[in-house]
Amino acid sequence: MKRISSFLLATAATLCLTAAAFASEKTLRICYVKSPFNLQHIVMKERGILEKHLEKLGVSVKWYDINSGAAQAQAMASGDLDVSGVMNSTSALIANGEGNPVKIVAGVSRPLEVFGIVAPKGGVKSIAELKGKTVAGPKGTVLHQILVSALKANGLSARDVKFVQMGIPKGVAAMKNGSVDAALVAANFLINCSNEGDTVLATAKGFAVPKLMMTASERFIQEHPEQLEAVLAAHEEATVWMEQNHAEAIAIGAKEQGISLADAEKLFNWTVFVRRFDENDLKTMEDDQQFLIDNGMMRNRVDVRSLFLPSALK
Repeated sequence: MKRISSFLLATAATLCLTAAAFASEKTLRICYVKSPFNLQHIVMKERGILEKHLEKLGVSVKWYDINSGAAQAQAMASGDLDVSGVMNSTSALIANGEGNPVKIVAGVSRPLEVFGIVAPKGGVKSIAELKGKTVAGPKGTVLHQILVSALKANGLSARDVKFVQMGIPKGVAAMKNGSVDAALVAANFLINCSNEGDTVLATAKGFAVPKLMMTASERFIQEHPEQLEAVLAAHEEATVWMEQNHAEAIAIGAKEQGISLADAEKLFNWTVFVRRFDENDLKTMEDDQQFLIDNGMMRNRVDVRSLFLPSALK
């Protein structure tokens, strides 16, 4: 009797595991990243475009709110996430450098004007004046890279400022209350600071080329090529719809971000949307990698070109 019970329990456990595996194959797990202003991604979710493409395969969609590129990469490594709707190039590089094969499957944008270094009203007026000052922002990001590059262009180094690791909202609050002398900001935070009279010391222009991209785990790409094809088709459809229905797309983005139509239009104009990356993007990605290695944020160099699927390159 005990043997029969043990057999039944083992069989039940196997069936449960099989059912769970089957369920995961029939559900695409993707993260939703609306910031800084990933309008085609917002459109894809809000209009149900991805669900429409995957329905043909009998696959449902589960969206996760994961803004951090590092957290996205970790979720892919653990098998809890298949696709990142939007990831930054820094996170993709670091993940692959640590042996986590995250592949770039499509382009999203090069938001040069969306990232910036801001000082409070009445504070420092130039990057050169940051010497000996405290700057708050997210470490190991394109914002951090902009800061280091801007300092270098002004004859300074990262050692000439006190850098405090802090998320954007907290960094802005610290700048406003005088705890730090400058903050690394993006998107609507940059707009709000500018509207309130704070000084924008620099944007990414001339210092770094931010690259936002759609990525997927290598496991997912190999095991579910038909689902990846549907994701890419949905991404393309959302991008085309955004381009052809500008006013409606702006309204969707403004509502989702909780900003005015004017601010949404400004963010749209600051964001260079792309479907695929080019040779210059590969070069600037090499620059990104060198920055990460030089600043101790990446240990192992990777072959940048190998990170891109053909669908992500011109």
